[in-house]
Amino acid sequence: MQTLLRPFQTFFKTEAAGGVLLLVAAAAALVWANSPFAGVYADLWGTYVTVGAGAFEISKPLLLWINDGLMAIFFFVVGLEIKREVLAGELSEPRKAALAIAAALGGMVVPAVLYTVANLGTDRLDGWGIPMATDIAFALGVLALLGSRAPLALKVFLTAVAIVDDLGAVIVIAVFYTAQINVSALLWSLALVGLLAVVNRLGVQRTAVYAIVGVAAWVFMLKSGVHATIAGVLVALTIPANRKIHEVEFADRVTGLLARFREGIAGSPTDPTPEQAAAVHSIEVACQKVETPLARLEHGLHGFVAFFIMPVFALANAGVALGADAAALVTDTVALGVMLGLVVGKPIGVMGMAFVAVKTGLAALPTGVTWRHVLGVSFLTGIGFTMSIFIANLAFGPGPLLDSAKTGILAASVISGALGAVVLSRAAAAPPTVEEERPLEAVGA
Repeated sequence: MQTLLRPFQTFFKTEAAGGVLLLVAAAAALVWANSPFAGVYADLWGTYVTVGAGAFEISKPLLLWINDGLMAIFFFVVGLEIKREVLAGELSEPRKAALAIAAALGGMVVPAVLYTVANLGTDRLDGWGIPMATDIAFALGVLALLGSRAPLALKVFLTAVAIVDDLGAVIVIAVFYTAQINVSALLWSLALVGLLAVVNRLGVQRTAVYAIVGVAAWVFMLKSGVHATIAGVLVALTIPANRKIHEVEFADRVTGLLARFREGIAGSPTDPTPEQAAAVHSIEVACQKVETPLARLEHGLHGFVAFFIMPVFALANAGVALGADAAALVTDTVALGVMLGLVVGKPIGVMGMAFVAVKTGLAALPTGVTWRHVLGVSFLTGIGFTMSIFIANLAFGPGPLLDSAKTGILAASVISGALGAVVLSRAAAAPPTVEEERPLEAVGA
């Protein structure tokens, strides 16, 4: 059990720390966009950047390179997380998966309905997908601040709900927020994804192969009209999740190689003997074979996404010029619909569907988790931020409706985080598990 929890512990600590940086970036964007340097803010993200030449030339404002390019890497990591959870995480066991899936579905449907009701009869219905999302980094950041009042099982539950939520958001983006489709480009992109699936089946584990073909799939998806970030998720699902050698074989092999290395101790103090060099090389190969490409990529990219891509996305997208129209932005039906969906719809949907799933016997509460914990987490799922802002960009594009949506997202995220923290702070503190008592270094961070 401890071995299974270590990757999650590292994941949680990275997400929680990334959430703090995300908050700083969002605050900086708001200050910048409402300062005397607001013009510089707008001009920076509107600067055109051109890559490639001829038929393969792509010229976009810097903002779209972030939203279409960097966020494709974000969605790639989301895809890796989804695959990991389905294969070996909370979504791999039916009863555990049932609770997360039911809670996530409730947390997507109810907010969308409430937003729609608030905007019936207007031209703003395209924003119905905005309050469906949960920002896992912010939500886990709040849990981290609560310490032992948030048991490990609750953190795992929130992560599973957020990952199912992300999967739902990906489907919504692909189906409902797609422009006119270039069928030829789409087929080429899907063909390249299919090629990677075949490459996986053939046992190829070199990540460079998946990177090169994956970038080509992203370019064709970008040209197709389907949002380019979908390519990131599809490519992630083709990444191999199997080891070349298993743990026992790895341990035996490395033990023998270390013995060979010790035999050459009498070598030069600066250079290893040929036998030692060969043993070191063989150990490196064994380490590569015992770690799956999926785990290697997730570990390698997770920090980059948490500490660079998401803060940069927040800095580029969270800058809403409030000015004299601040009251109008807050009272606009888009902002009200978003806040209603995130602050009210999320807890009703998550808590309600989790309760139904448990009471009907489809699922069970995790050990050490109470209904007060679930209620607190249901409020935290109302922290939409990253994914909500992303969908808002797709729904409205630049303009006052987007500004109103962002205002609603920011306000709702603050309110939801505060409500969740208050509810969870009143829950009984859970005794720390063995894993929670271990220092960060001990869990491979």
